Amino acid sequence: MPHPRHVLVLVGPTASGKSDVGLELARILNGEILSADSRQVYRFLDIGTAKVSAADRLRVPHHFVEELTPDSDFNAGDFGLRGRAVIGEVFQRGRTPIVVGGSGLYVQSLIDGLFDGPGADSEFRKGLEHRLQSGGVGPLVEELRRIDPETASRIDPTKPRRVIRALEVHHLTGKSLSRIQREGKVSIDFSPRMYGLNWDRKDLYARIDRRCDGMIRAGLLAEVDALEKRGYTDRMNALNTVGYAEAFAYRRGEVSYEEMLRLFKQNSRRYAKRQLTWFRRDSRIEWILMDESRSIVDVAEVIATRFVAGR
Repeated sequence: MPHPRHVLVLVGPTASGKSDVGLELARILNGEILSADSRQVYRFLDIGTAKVSAADRLRVPHHFVEELTPDSDFNAGDFGLRGRAVIGEVFQRGRTPIVVGGSGLYVQSLIDGLFDGPGADSEFRKGLEHRLQSGGVGPLVEELRRIDPETASRIDPTKPRRVIRALEVHHLTGKSLSRIQREGKVSIDFSPRMYGLNWDRKDLYARIDRRCDGMIRAGLLAEVDALEKRGYTDRMNALNTVGYAEAFAYRRGEVSYEEMLRLFKQNSRRYAKRQLTWFRRDSRIEWILMDESRSIVDVAEVIATRFVAGR
């Protein structure tokens, strides 16, 4: 076995096979899985998040799956703090922590630390929200680029709340968010060994399309209906995400069934592209070439062998 403070981190885009490989890795390495997925932590979101089955969760301990209701707040900072505590507990049990997920910010928060800066200025934030509504996110991103080009270069402009937060931090402290994050790094008492599942883009997009079709066949629309009956809507952050957003729009009559499915696939492919852009910046990730001829067992054995050997 590797040094007892090494954590295996498995990343990759949506539909790349992370969950299946992670389960096999847990079997080989006597591991417990921490789900670095910003939506699997919520209950009732099973089909649309491709959540591992209850049977698999009984077979392999999972953390950050099915822990909160969709109206609860949970973010990357929370995941980092709680995840590091869970990793310590897994080590104490003599098992291997295995982080599996595609939420890049969650992974970063866990293995590198994430510091969001000071509290909030509600009046300043209201002003930014008004600017967002009236002029879109573009001018806010340009302002952020002037005061904090480092943060602007890595922030996702499709997540305007993150742009607003970075501007708010500068307003409150006079410092850029990137500088505060460097100064506020937390102590990490383990070493990550990172692996990524790398598919040919055409093959990955075909897998994504098939998975979207499969989710619809498996009852995604019925799942959304059940969520709405419980009082949950896509106005909540947990449900304002690919798959659920399109399904809610269809239920409201805003798009046709065919348009819903087209948008679901298109937005899933775009999300995968953003995930790959994020992860490719991290030179610590060893990419494992994937294709349909490779079995899950084979891929997991390759990763486990390299992990144990310290590669």
